[in-house]
Amino acid sequence: MVWAEKFKLNKQLIKTVTELGFGAPKDIQLKTLTRITGGQDVIGIGPEGAGKTTTLVLGTLNRFNYKADGVPRALVLAPDQERVFEIVAQLERINRNTSIRIVSLHNGSPIDQQMDDLADGADIVVATPDRARAIYLKLGLNLNKVTYLAIDDAHLIVKQGLQLPVVELATSIDKGQHIVFTEVMHDRLEKMIGSFMVNPATIEVDDLPEEKLATYPQMLYHVPNFGTKLNLLSLFMQDDEVFTKTVVFVNTKTTAETLYKSLTNRLRKSVALLAPAFFEYNQVKDVEAFTNNNALRVLIVAQESIEAGINVQGIPFILHFDIPAEKEDYIAHITDSGVADEETLALTFATDIELDQVRKIEQITGQKMQLAELPEDLVIEKTRAQKEADKPEKPKRVDPNKYVPGEAFHEKKPENAKTYNFSANKKAKMNKKKNH
Repeated sequence: MVWAEKFKLNKQLIKTVTELGFGAPKDIQLKTLTRITGGQDVIGIGPEGAGKTTTLVLGTLNRFNYKADGVPRALVLAPDQERVFEIVAQLERINRNTSIRIVSLHNGSPIDQQMDDLADGADIVVATPDRARAIYLKLGLNLNKVTYLAIDDAHLIVKQGLQLPVVELATSIDKGQHIVFTEVMHDRLEKMIGSFMVNPATIEVDDLPEEKLATYPQMLYHVPNFGTKLNLLSLFMQDDEVFTKTVVFVNTKTTAETLYKSLTNRLRKSVALLAPAFFEYNQVKDVEAFTNNNALRVLIVAQESIEAGINVQGIPFILHFDIPAEKEDYIAHITDSGVADEETLALTFATDIELDQVRKIEQITGQKMQLAELPEDLVIEKTRAQKEADKPEKPKRVDPNKYVPGEAFHEKKPENAKTYNFSANKKAKMNKKKNH
């Protein structure tokens, strides 16, 4: 009966979690569930597997301690169809109130069918933001009685660019409680939820494993965009006394060529590519050739061009310009070989949408990356939206053939100029006096 002692859940939910054999509540559940049942807006930040979805499901079902009436009271948003199915499955697993009708909205089924499902009655709607918005605009989703909005994996919603549907749906709900669960918090996510959350409690948990991998010291540089990454790399590589040998990992050959062209403008022949697509680039066949060539300082490696593992032992700086899609590739690059007197530093550049990958890597290594301050002389590139906002408005084009009325060709006589504005009552009295 640990759950009954810790939380004020309705009796049916307490009975269900006991029957299902739920163990002791996880850290994020201990810190957020009481606030959720109390009606407060909550932001829960935690890694994958921390128990965020179960907390969301319990908080949602706890609002239904009566017979449901078939009108949406709770809206749960998830980034994709797969997550929608997972949330619905967990709701159905825990729910014992047979009067509650759960409807899912996603791009995997015809929109007309889903509108029919809503018309038949829905108490909890689990949806992707774009499909929920589309049906709402068709007047198929009634938000008038929704008092509970929950967003799961909010960082993935931002990564997919679905902020606008979320904000539109949230602001269409008059009054209600808002719950957001995410693996990471960053500026883009804060901007999305800041428009509708009211004095939220922010709870963050770190569920790192006790066993730590032996890795090189890691430093994380959090930058806003690709252009700023490029500026930071160029700034570091200008210091030839510190950055004597650096291997730079990127994900694609296209990015590798972009970095190569940018760096060779200043570093000339000291930059090389590993197995480039074109022979006109300065290149080496392997890392050993790069290490033995004193004229080379920077080696750019495209992850997609590597068929097997790559040995970077003895390189002073391992720099991840991009974070590999496979976490194992990243781990292989930064694993400390234990070679005596070896001093290697692993640097990682990450934008907002890459921070969730950073979190997953920290879960594997069992240690957080040290967040480094950006250099004062780093040029921060503006985002595309900022550049568009800074553009001056274009003057309106005037059609020379279109007639534009001008000012009168003469001034009115003083006695005809109207410099007053009498009320209707005043005018009536004046007319009456004039007629008599």
